[in-house]
Amino acid sequence: MDQEHQREYLVSIGERPWGTYMVLLNGTDHKVKEITVNPSQRLSLQRHKRREEHWFIHRGTARVTINGVSRILSVGQYIDIPRECTHRIENIGPEPMVFIEIQTGDYFGEDDIERLEDDHGRN
Repeated sequence: MDQEHQREYLVSIGERPWGTYMVLLNGTDHKVKEITVNPSQRLSLQRHKRREEHWFIHRGTARVTINGVSRILSVGQYIDIPRECTHRIENIGPEPMVFIEIQTGDYFGEDDIERLEDDHGRN
């Protein structure tokens, strides 16, 4: 009798002042995260030199700002963030906002985050 076996691997979970993230996949040329942003919280205004990002809103409502232009996104909507663009996402709803972030490029380390503004005093 053949038995199916499923192995589940959790790459990493992180807590931040604005919410949490979970790495779902960590490949050599892409990384996928589920990111939860608490109500009235936002990520730092930032940019990356070595990766692009694709954000898909899974739950809630977000204000996304790219190069100074803001746009409201709701469940099922998505946006692409090109390399070197300044960007930020903010939860503007009353419940936690969840989005899927797909990173593509040649490097995904946290040291590729250049923070330009941060509500929590991080560099």
